[in-house]
Amino acid sequence: MAARKDPRPCSIADTLSLVGEKYSLLVLREVCLGNGRFDQLVRNIGAPRDILATRLRRLVDAGILSKRVYSERPQRFEYRPTPAGLELEPVLMTLMAWGDRHLHTDDDRPMVIEHNCGHELVPQVTCRACGAQVEHAGLRAHPQSPGWTVTGPTAA
Repeated sequence: MAARKDPRPCSIADTLSLVGEKYSLLVLREVCLGNGRFDQLVRNIGAPRDILATRLRRLVDAGILSKRVYSERPQRFEYRPTPAGLELEPVLMTLMAWGDRHLHTDDDRPMVIEHNCGHELVPQVTCRACGAQVEHAGLRAHPQSPGWTVTGPTAA
């Protein structure tokens, strides 16, 4: 019997196909910080201009960013997160917190985010139903794609 060649259907993979490239996530970081002009993005991200233009186009086409003219002559655009783009901000905060814990010390963290309560934001994932903090041991996966189990594809 031949092995199945298609990978597991997965929302993580689908999302990564849109925002999983380094410069795409850094664009999201910058526009969420309010830096949506092309020259700001080039300076703050360090991406080559052609690659940045491609990433911006893709994020706009996917509905993650919106684009508006801020100068007619020469024509220049500013990018802002859409509601869908803002939904990715907690993902960025969680990635940043992981990097702070595992790649930096308290003395060399590149940025601190303050919540509007006045305290440093320390993101955590909680269950919407019960409010408990999510931990690996408390999770169970239930594959919804036909022909797939947690361990992989079922026999054809």
